Amino acid sequence: MKAALSWSNEHSFAAGMKDGTSIALGYFPAAITFGFIAQTTGLTVLETLLMSLFVFAGAAQYMSLSLLAAGTGAFEIIFTTFIVNIRHFLMSASLNEKAEADHPLKKAGYAFGLTDEVFAVTSTKEGTVSTGYVYGVFLISYASWVVHSGVGHAVGQLLPETLQQSLTFALYALFIALLAPSLKKHRKIFFLAALAAVLNSIFAFIMAEGWAIILATLIAAAVLEFIEPHNTEQSSAKTKNEVESK
Repeated sequence: MKAALSWSNEHSFAAGMKDGTSIALGYFPAAITFGFIAQTTGLTVLETLLMSLFVFAGAAQYMSLSLLAAGTGAFEIIFTTFIVNIRHFLMSASLNEKAEADHPLKKAGYAFGLTDEVFAVTSTKEGTVSTGYVYGVFLISYASWVVHSGVGHAVGQLLPETLQQSLTFALYALFIALLAPSLKKHRKIFFLAALAAVLNSIFAFIMAEGWAIILATLIAAAVLEFIEPHNTEQSSAKTKNEVESK
């Protein structure tokens, strides 16, 4: 009885909200920044809140702002968002194996809130996680992201118009800041970014900017995925030859 009660407490909705508090705090600066940049990009506070309510995907939302600023069409933005978030198929499948059996509609509800951070917390929880626990982690994170997106937009409105316009570079600075740590650790990321940038510059002359970004990203990723196995094979063969020569 005590064991069952302990499991219930550790995997309850309240426990999920408690464990999700760290995510909510982490979302505070990111959501504030998103709301501010959304305001400088030209979105209204309602549009900003609706994007956070219905998309709830930080990287995709930042990418959407960049595409909106470039005058990209709706279809290109939706397609790019799909590509950016395609990893969620794998995360959903993984969490489904760990979560308790429940009605598909309940699972569909919390699948919407399965961000990278929510997945990290729920998937590393010991034992089978309950539906209530996942909802607890998801909802407190969701509330933080949506509310602080609106706060960021409001803060942006308080700034002088000339300052708002001059700070539109913040979106590009943010992308560089997010990319920089990966560039230092993984040479592959550097080549991916460089190749995509070159291809995008070329494609921009012959097609819409939104499609140029999408096509450049897909081709760069495909090229690197094709080259990487060959480099690995050559490295393995070289190592084997060195060992045999010794």
